[in-house]
Amino acid sequence: MYRVTKAWHQTFIVFILILPMLVACNKQTDLSVKADPKQAPTHLVMVFPSSALPKDLELVEAEINQYLLKKMNATLEIRPTHLGVWWDKISLMFTSNEPFDLLFTAGWLELGQEVAKEQIIPLDDLLEQYGQDITKVLDPAIVQGGKLDGKIYGVVTNKEFAATKGIVMRKDLIAKYQFNLSNIHELKDLAPILQTIKLNEPGIIPLQARSDRTPLTLLMQYGKYDMLGDGPGVLDRNSRDLKVINMYETPQYKEYAELMHKWNQAGYINRDAATTNDNEFYAVKAGKAFAYAESLKPGIEVQVSRDTGVPMTAVELTKPFTTTADTTSAMFSIPRTSKKPEEAMKFLNLLYTDEYLLNLLNWGIEGKHYIKSADNRIQYPAGVDASNVGYNINASWMFGNQLNSYIWSNEDPDIWEKYKQFNDQADKSPALGFVFYNDKVKNEIAACLDVDKEFGPALNTGELDPDIILPKYLEKLKLAGIDRIIAEKQRQLNEWAKK
Repeated sequence: MYRVTKAWHQTFIVFILILPMLVACNKQTDLSVKADPKQAPTHLVMVFPSSALPKDLELVEAEINQYLLKKMNATLEIRPTHLGVWWDKISLMFTSNEPFDLLFTAGWLELGQEVAKEQIIPLDDLLEQYGQDITKVLDPAIVQGGKLDGKIYGVVTNKEFAATKGIVMRKDLIAKYQFNLSNIHELKDLAPILQTIKLNEPGIIPLQARSDRTPLTLLMQYGKYDMLGDGPGVLDRNSRDLKVINMYETPQYKEYAELMHKWNQAGYINRDAATTNDNEFYAVKAGKAFAYAESLKPGIEVQVSRDTGVPMTAVELTKPFTTTADTTSAMFSIPRTSKKPEEAMKFLNLLYTDEYLLNLLNWGIEGKHYIKSADNRIQYPAGVDASNVGYNINASWMFGNQLNSYIWSNEDPDIWEKYKQFNDQADKSPALGFVFYNDKVKNEIAACLDVDKEFGPALNTGELDPDIILPKYLEKLKLAGIDRIIAEKQRQLNEWAKK
């Protein structure tokens, strides 16, 4: 998924080749941090999940490095890694002690396990010394969102801090069949629409899914429940008694599992849903799918339309909800194998105030991958669109201060103000601020994860009958130690509530 480089040799050659260009370079952005020309440039490696490996990645890297060499005497290697192989890749990098410097992490992406395994380092001192712009931009409470066991392990992206769940669908087919979306209030209400697509649009899957992203997983996980970090054991968002429960034993889980099975049997869901690693929007982009489940936020319709290359609309099936995972849903950490943690923090710090660098990372090279108007609105150049643009990471929510990201010409000009309103109006989890430390039950969590890998894909996508599979799933979870995990979460949650 990424290139293997000889960092010292590569960065030395890059430095020698582009030094004359740097002398002539006259960027408008203020270069307040002066690089020391006597020092060899620092080479940083940045790893994050992405469904795209852009063809122009090296061109964008070169542009970033031309700027970073002058800004902080550093170069950056970007490694987008497919989420389907993310854990295997990252585990191998740590097992082999491979040096890298910036690692995307999140409350939903095994932050607790990374801390428990000492794979990432505490950032409190580094933030204080080299992250002054980060702490100026972020609300102090949000900075604390990256804390685990009293120490900060992740630098939080400044973005929306709430989520709601729903379905995104192709506008052209909605108009063609005159679907009335105002009648959709629950997941089951989608059935007539999916049936119409199935009967009248051969070659188009009504509902595209993959095992970890189906209507079941999105609605249950952080739609109806607060997952409370790693491992099983959740809070019902409507409960105020802080009681940790087994989500897989709830009537709602069985109801959704039965609905997925019914839809799978009817041919509404792609046949490879349980095994594919591809992002759902690729199928829509290829003209092979109508809809998929998605986390919603202000501007999501524009975002998914850009992803798919066709106009999309969204139907909300939950209400905005803020959990600790939402405040920690996008962060960067520094791995223990980094040889340059100070430089890594300096680079992260730039992403919170340096608009030029942030948008170069987000959208690529101005004039080639986008064009910009005077009011910082952007659009594709002539002859370029979402299907052929050379740089298409489309993950501005991952990096730095998203409120400094350029807005696309078809986006709401008030989008960032609506983000703030979205955050303010969201329901707050009764466990907001609680972070689960999994060290005492990490073996049980690993065992339950193995059980989930065995049964989860078939249940989540409706491939197998839950009346047959769900009892076996629950039995194996019990044997794997789910009750001990729930008890430990409950113990920690009770202690947190007292404080």
